[in-house]
Amino acid sequence: MNTFSVSLEKMIKDLSFKVIYTPKDVSEILIYCQDVNRPGLMFAGFEEYFDPQRVQFIGLAELEYAKRLGEEGSRICLERFFSRHPALVIVSRGLDPGKNFLDLAEQYEVPVVSTNESTSSCMSSTISYLGVELAPRITRHGVLVEVYGEGVLLLGDSGVGKSETALELINRGHRLIADDAVEIRRVSNKTLVGSAPDNIRHFIELRGVGVLNARRLFGIGSVKLTEKIDMVIQLELWDSEKVYDRLGLDNEYMNILDIEVPVNVVPVKPGRNLAIIIEAAAMNNRQKKMGYNAASELLNKLNISDIKPSKKEIEFWHDF
Repeated sequence: MNTFSVSLEKMIKDLSFKVIYTPKDVSEILIYCQDVNRPGLMFAGFEEYFDPQRVQFIGLAELEYAKRLGEEGSRICLERFFSRHPALVIVSRGLDPGKNFLDLAEQYEVPVVSTNESTSSCMSSTISYLGVELAPRITRHGVLVEVYGEGVLLLGDSGVGKSETALELINRGHRLIADDAVEIRRVSNKTLVGSAPDNIRHFIELRGVGVLNARRLFGIGSVKLTEKIDMVIQLELWDSEKVYDRLGLDNEYMNILDIEVPVNVVPVKPGRNLAIIIEAAAMNNRQKKMGYNAASELLNKLNISDIKPSKKEIEFWHDF
């Protein structure tokens, strides 16, 4: 899996940091690690597990501790810290770190920025920010739409009707996140977030018509920058020899970046209203997450709730 980075320039812009010192242009300083740290143990002399790749937060406790060591002790403490060349130091609460602090930062070429936020608040926002910016990611050929608050990833072969279906969903009041290429990030152990590459954001391609700008045509309410991926709809051309799931009793899943996402296979043929089907699938997926399964209730009403339907029973539903 690739390693991703975010520039200090982007962090300053997005998190409203103020530059105190940088050894080079902020666009050239890159952060690679999602984790952050408060170097209290390093200040106290315990260096064994210190990770210089992490963003380091300096708050009132760290500065007061160094100050109480006296001028010489403070310099030794700070030099021990800066000599490990941390990737970035953030001073919270708008505190003045002092001349020794800045002299050593310059000596060891360690970038230092400040924020007026409290240490805990800034750490929380920075962790969330780095979790998104440095998240493992892949790009999938497909369409991502928000339907009734559910992020629905439409997959399928080229020409199966993904973009046309997305256009109909937009026309019905739902929102487009990405067409053709969906950049998927794993922002936590349970959550995938999808977005569009910057250069094709809000655009949608329709064969026979060309490229459309959904935001321009349908308004700002028809698009969204990012959305969680709650389910996958796999569109495929109808195969009369294939037995499709008619009950939906058991969920099927697709593994994306080591996260299991519910998937429904929807066959495509003339006369099927895919937009309505996807709306129903999105609402049904939400109900399942809330603990309700319509197929289980139906089997319970038929007094066969403890019996898993066989292939013949499934074929019966096809002829019903």
